[in-house]
Amino acid sequence: MKNVGILIELDEKGALKGTNFGMITAAREAGGEPLYAIISNGDAEKYREPLQSYGITKLMELSAKDGDFTQSPDLHAGALIDAMNHFDLPCLVGLSSVKGRDLLARVAALLDAPLVLDCLGFDLTERTALKSHFSGKTIATLGFKGDRFLCGIRPNAIEPVVAPCDAEIVTYQAQATDPGLVKIEKTITTEKDMVELTEANIIISGGRAMSSEENFKILYECAGLINAAVGASRAAVDAGYAPHSMQVGQTGKTVSPKLYIACGISGAIQHFAGMKTAKKIVAINWDKDAPIYNKCDYGLPGDLFEVVPALTEAIKKTLSK
Repeated sequence: MKNVGILIELDEKGALKGTNFGMITAAREAGGEPLYAIISNGDAEKYREPLQSYGITKLMELSAKDGDFTQSPDLHAGALIDAMNHFDLPCLVGLSSVKGRDLLARVAALLDAPLVLDCLGFDLTERTALKSHFSGKTIATLGFKGDRFLCGIRPNAIEPVVAPCDAEIVTYQAQATDPGLVKIEKTITTEKDMVELTEANIIISGGRAMSSEENFKILYECAGLINAAVGASRAAVDAGYAPHSMQVGQTGKTVSPKLYIACGISGAIQHFAGMKTAKKIVAINWDKDAPIYNKCDYGLPGDLFEVVPALTEAIKKTLSK
């Protein structure tokens, strides 16, 4: 294979998300060539240098004459299908992020094509994708049927590998029209949501031992210094200390950060299933017999209400130097 379209995501400030590079690496290692990075309603030249350093050979500036992608996900999906047809892209790859899941599902539905989300990798020659099952106890190999298929890559699941090349910029205005089914009037993002949990490189999570919603402030303060996301165990969510959107675990979100800091979390298998692919795990727990200590890379036995503030102060001192 052949041509592969890669749906590039930007953050709220218009910068490339770091998780794009692992996704590009996955597509390159899967046998994709050339790789089309799709920049929707953006200036491709602005992103040429970082994207071509990871093997992108084509940068597509995608637009549509009928409306704005930010207001209509259906228009965006239609434009992507138009581009796939025009550039002969049998495979479209995106991130299994909030936006990626929504958009890839819309494209798959319109194409009546198979879609696998939360992939750990895929193979374009064999037309297969790898996906975790049974709380991460086994990895399934799923086969695709049909002329076209879509993959959503789990953010941070694949280590980015540079592969410098020269990228050509191509512009394409899709002929897609807005069906008018959905219109996004406004996107409201709170300060707590600035770092998406599933895409964060660093996550600091609290468990039942946090004791109250108010106490999560010490986690937010620490997280703000290191650009981390804040998560929670199911016990903390069930107790009303945190919303379900913050839950990490078998019945919550699956994350793969470079660093996961578990504060007052016992380490039950249900929670571990959602963060076991973290590169490094640090546990802060006063109970030296807690199961988390059998699963972490580093353990800090102690009161989290003493350890976390001390960690925050240490980070502040380091950043002030």
